[in-house]
Amino acid sequence: MSERTDSTAIYRQLLDPAVRPNPYPIYAQVRAGGPFRIGAAPVVIVSSHADCTAVLRHPHASVDRSLTRVQLETLPMATSATKDAVRQAKPSFLFLDPPDHTRLRRLVSKAFTPRVVAQLEPRISAIVDDTLDRVAETGTFDVVADLAYPLPVTVICELLGVPLADEPQLRQWSSLLARTLDPTSRTAAEHQADPGELQAAGTELNAYFEDLTRRRRGNPGPDLLSELIAAEDAGDTLGHDELISTCALLLIAGHETTVNLISNAILALLRHPEHLAALRADPEQAAGVIEETLRYDPPVQMIPRIAAADMRIGDMDIDRGDLVLMLIAAAQRDPAVFTDPDRFAPTRDNRHLAFGLGAHFCLGAALARLEGRVAVTTFAQRVRSPRCAIDPPPYRAHVNLRGPAAIPLDFAEITPRQ
Repeated sequence: MSERTDSTAIYRQLLDPAVRPNPYPIYAQVRAGGPFRIGAAPVVIVSSHADCTAVLRHPHASVDRSLTRVQLETLPMATSATKDAVRQAKPSFLFLDPPDHTRLRRLVSKAFTPRVVAQLEPRISAIVDDTLDRVAETGTFDVVADLAYPLPVTVICELLGVPLADEPQLRQWSSLLARTLDPTSRTAAEHQADPGELQAAGTELNAYFEDLTRRRRGNPGPDLLSELIAAEDAGDTLGHDELISTCALLLIAGHETTVNLISNAILALLRHPEHLAALRADPEQAAGVIEETLRYDPPVQMIPRIAAADMRIGDMDIDRGDLVLMLIAAAQRDPAVFTDPDRFAPTRDNRHLAFGLGAHFCLGAALARLEGRVAVTTFAQRVRSPRCAIDPPPYRAHVNLRGPAAIPLDFAEITPRQ
């Protein structure tokens, strides 16, 4: 179906905070209707596994936001502040195509190879045990605040060389800037973050890394930021603006998504105690729990691409400059690919798209998987008789980076670390 009379209403539903606890019935309706265009806007929504895979693999599917006509026609840019924020955005390889994307990714990727990431496991295990030790003493436990958030933010701060004391301020900026990854349109402007706040957060975060970079130049350490500064100083095709934006990207992408992955995985285990018991009995099942969470309740619900040239996906003609919004969370419950797709089944053979495909496959996939596996395994081993005190839990305001804002637990005890 190329256009639906109710397309604007459907899009508003997707952005409505009321559906955040369970958007999957709406995703199923969207997927059943096929790809569609939102009214006259240059925005196409695809939601089947085949269509999303085709877009991710298409040579004309770009991440360069300067190519899209959406900024001028459908984004709620009523204020000059928002327009200035887009214009002033520093180059990030998240929004660059090859060869620039290849160049920047190469400089960063050595810190995220499976071999390097595997060496972090003892430190990740220690962080998880430390967080559970703290809540064992207090008798209260919020999965998000006490486990899912502290783990990845500590890891990415240590990797970058960011002082952990600065974390509360970084968390505020990061949470705001993550909203820029949400879909948006005039039809649903009431669900958007304040443009002035977004601009201020971006400016302040860039200024923070400008200052930290100056300090690291005079006193380098054994961290990724120091390595990137050395690469810039050596003329390794890393510009200063690229350095700053890459740090900001790694901070936001390095923990916002993993917070949701851990939260969503533990919530699924709480709702399916048979799988929690199986994981407690066999820690080797942790990998399957994480992969199934990535399919069943992914931390990133949607992936955008811009048509760098005219494209055809299935029976949908996509014009140059169109924004193509892939509902990955819908594709991963496509019954054409997954048997009984609405069932949480950690032992299934997974072909999920949660990390994307091709050149833009998630750089931090190995780290996210490791953090997730360690978190759910340790939770299963040490937290006895856990029960979600509020179900469904409250959800964060984000549409795309979807996850609970809190998961308060009742539990019998937290056993000593092994």
